[in-house]
Amino acid sequence: MKQRMRNWPFHIMILPSLLFLIVFSYIPMAGIVMAFQDFKPWLGIAGSEWVGWDNFRYLFERQDSMQVILNTLIIAVLKILFNLIAPFTFAIFLNELRQMAVKRFVQTLVYLPHFLSWVILGGILVDILSTDGGIVNRVLVEWFGIGPVFFLGNGDWFRVTVIVSDVWKEFGFGTVVFLAALANVNPSLYEAAEVDGAGRFKQTLHITIPAMIPITVVVGTLALGNVLNAGFDQIFNLYNPLVYDKGDIIDTFVYRTAILNGEMGFGTAIGLFKSVIGMILILISYRLAYKWAGYRIF
Repeated sequence: MKQRMRNWPFHIMILPSLLFLIVFSYIPMAGIVMAFQDFKPWLGIAGSEWVGWDNFRYLFERQDSMQVILNTLIIAVLKILFNLIAPFTFAIFLNELRQMAVKRFVQTLVYLPHFLSWVILGGILVDILSTDGGIVNRVLVEWFGIGPVFFLGNGDWFRVTVIVSDVWKEFGFGTVVFLAALANVNPSLYEAAEVDGAGRFKQTLHITIPAMIPITVVVGTLALGNVLNAGFDQIFNLYNPLVYDKGDIIDTFVYRTAILNGEMGFGTAIGLFKSVIGMILILISYRLAYKWAGYRIF
């Protein structure tokens, strides 16, 4: 009791966040029952017809919903993979810089896009990738003689654009995580390796990379929980009906079916399906992170 009395200021500090979480995360969970109803807004939850598992059965019968799940898996998995490879590699190169001023400048420069919203970046990408005067297509046509590429109108190119732009935006943040792991490496290891005649490549291969493996395992396993999160903000600001077959994901599909088409019961069923799978993957990823890297948060 005495310890709780001493810690009461900390409980007061977390109270606003707790209230925010309850109001915007837990109370709305009552709407899950719509997944089992033919929900009509004018009838409300109490008056809408109960249909049981019909919405979930319909989910697996619709061809477009299966394509959406496949699109989500492909885009999300590739994002996770390249968002591991890019910061891992860049952190190694950045760690080799000896001029601290240059190192900090580059680190800050690549970190800045993380703070830009996809509303801003989406508008920029639409302009620079446009087939009508976009700078990227102008370079392709004038310098390489390649016809203009419809990056945001061709399904295959749309996936490439989404993945590359996401990696460009987020790899700076990932680099910070890996550099933090490298900061804990004992400098005497490099000194001993240099005395033994190991060059920079050997030092990187036998000291730097092994030091980054544990945090890589942690980041990679925890990312499994996001395997069905392909990035609503990014896709929503970039996609169009021309790329629905390759670029439509679960979140944008829910938005169109539930909000635009009024199929709120079906849209809720899709969202619930995604949430349950995501929860299972998060539990598995935490277990794997603890088993392989000794990482735990509770």
